Amino acid sequence: MIQPKTREEIEIMRESALLVSKTLGEIAKVIQPGVTTLQLDKLAEEFIRDHGAEPGFLGMYGFPNTLCVSPNAQVVHGIPSNKPLEEGDVISVDCGVLKNGFYGDHAYSFEIGEVAPEVKKLLQVTKESLYVGIREFRAGNRVEDVGNAIQKYCESHGYGVVRELVGHGLGRKMHEEPEMPNYGKRGRGKLFVEGMVVAIEPMINMGTKNIKQLKDGWTILTADGKPSAHFEHNVALIDGKPELLSTFQYVYQALGIESNEEDEFRKTRLVV
Repeated sequence: MIQPKTREEIEIMRESALLVSKTLGEIAKVIQPGVTTLQLDKLAEEFIRDHGAEPGFLGMYGFPNTLCVSPNAQVVHGIPSNKPLEEGDVISVDCGVLKNGFYGDHAYSFEIGEVAPEVKKLLQVTKESLYVGIREFRAGNRVEDVGNAIQKYCESHGYGVVRELVGHGLGRKMHEEPEMPNYGKRGRGKLFVEGMVVAIEPMINMGTKNIKQLKDGWTILTADGKPSAHFEHNVALIDGKPELLSTFQYVYQALGIESNEEDEFRKTRLVV
């Protein structure tokens, strides 16, 4: 059952989401060739705890770390390791926190040094598809309206849209109803209601949509070994329109990127 949030609860959730955003911003300051994903994991855990919260992923369903870090052909749920990042890698960093009883959960795919042009395009299209989907999260629409918009946008560029992994509702639990697939048919699925908070997260592959899982029971890879990209935002339905609770602006500040892509989903401009 969908659990709408009050305005007060949404503001608490905004704090959780923004702490994830700030954590990803801290990652952005240090992520580069030679850094290991275990180093990033330690940084994230310390930053989250220093800000009065708990890592949302650590121990959830038995997951052993604070971050899911998934380089190159890994789609999601990669486990941090001592292997250094290399020039040309692309890596999804997915992070969650639990603060004041509510979760925040979102992700950003980072370029490590200079990446191939076709990989850069994959990241660009995947991130654009996130906002294409968010625009459909509004009063009167249904779950698969979001998925249909993401699917059409990404498939128009020749990419594969993962089916087995989906976004989700968010609140006092990390995963609440409804599931938010990145594919579907318009007019199908549960109706959006005022106060809903969801995590919308396109997981898009350069090649086939098919995936496989490593023997570690967590890591998901593309079936053809081609790169994958993953971006995720937390979004609330307020006054019938989508409003971002999370932001990539802390990442952009660290990377020296200017962007106004989030402005249409905020009532006031976020000051970072």
